[in-house]
Amino acid sequence: MFQIDNSLVSEEIITNDFVCNLNACKGACCVEGEAGAPLEKEEAEFLEKNYNAIAPFLNEKGKAAIEKQGKFIRLEKDILETPLVDNKECAYVVFGANGTTQCGIENAYRAKSIDWKKPISCELYPVRVKEYSEFSALNYHRWHICDTACQLGDSLKIPIYKFVKDALIKKFGKKWYSELEIAAQEINS
Repeated sequence: MFQIDNSLVSEEIITNDFVCNLNACKGACCVEGEAGAPLEKEEAEFLEKNYNAIAPFLNEKGKAAIEKQGKFIRLEKDILETPLVDNKECAYVVFGANGTTQCGIENAYRAKSIDWKKPISCELYPVRVKEYSEFSALNYHRWHICDTACQLGDSLKIPIYKFVKDALIKKFGKKWYSELEIAAQEINS
């Protein structure tokens, strides 16, 4: 690991390649697992305030799950996430004609109904950020359902940090990302 400002960054996000391969996985990360998408406090507040603009872009099962569980779930004091449908897909997921997942929040954003794309945790994936009182820890989350993304990233020679560049800049800023690029050059040389 190395440090940039108040962040500890795993070298794995530089040394491992990754490009989502939706043709192969169909967006399984939005369906598989034991929890919804992690949310920041401001994101949960956004969902609460803007749900009526997002709801037309959701399916009936998702809307029913949100009505029953809430726009977001509070697991602990500061741990928030999206609700699930029957302990499977995120309640904000919709399925395309070929069964590939789409984000209902992102669909609302693309239709210009809201001005927020989707949870930053989704945009950053496979990078997971854990917030501590003094620093943020960025790690590569390995998951077997993303094996085809690793293979595609390897064939295209795109490291994780480049794949999620826009999300990293959104979360940490351009200056932070520039420092990450310098660290990557040092690690790769």
